[in-house]
Amino acid sequence: MIKGILVVNNHGKARLSKFFEQVPFEKQQQAVRECYSLVVRRPDNVCNFLEGGAIWGKDTKLIYRHYATLYFIFAVDQNESELGILDLIQVFVETLDKCFENVCELDLIFHSDKVHYILEEIVIGGLVLETNKEEILMSIKEQNDIENRTKNQGPTVTKIMNR
Repeated sequence: MIKGILVVNNHGKARLSKFFEQVPFEKQQQAVRECYSLVVRRPDNVCNFLEGGAIWGKDTKLIYRHYATLYFIFAVDQNESELGILDLIQVFVETLDKCFENVCELDLIFHSDKVHYILEEIVIGGLVLETNKEEILMSIKEQNDIENRTKNQGPTVTKIMNR
C-alpha cells in the first residue's frame, strides 16, 4: 500500500503532498523535510529506493525519481514492488507531461487542482487504481469536457435560479 506521495523541488519545497494515513500537519512537514534530506544526498548512480526513515518507520520504503527540478517520492509499505512503483512514477510524470505539454514546476503550483485530479485517477486511498496512460488521459479529457460545458452553461443556470 502507498502511504504517501510527495513532489519536492530541488530546494526542498513541497509542490504536492498526499498522505493516505492520518498524519498531523506538523508530522507531514517533518516527513517532507526528512524525505527530501534522504533523497537529495544520494548520488545519481545509486538505486532509487531506500528505508523510510524515522517518520515513516522501518517497514516503509521510499521510492523516488528525479526529473529536472522535481523529486517524485512515494512512501510505500514492504508489500509494494519497487520496480512497479518506479513504473507508476513514470506513468504519473508522463501523464502530467501530456496534460501540460512539457510539465514544469509552475504547472504543479498554478494547476494543483488538476494535478490532484490526475493523481486520483492513478492512486486512490493508497491503492493503485489505473496504470494505463490512455485510460487516464481519456478520463481527464472527459473531466475537461464536463468543466467546459458547465462554464458555457453557467449564466443560463444562474438566470433560471434567479427567476
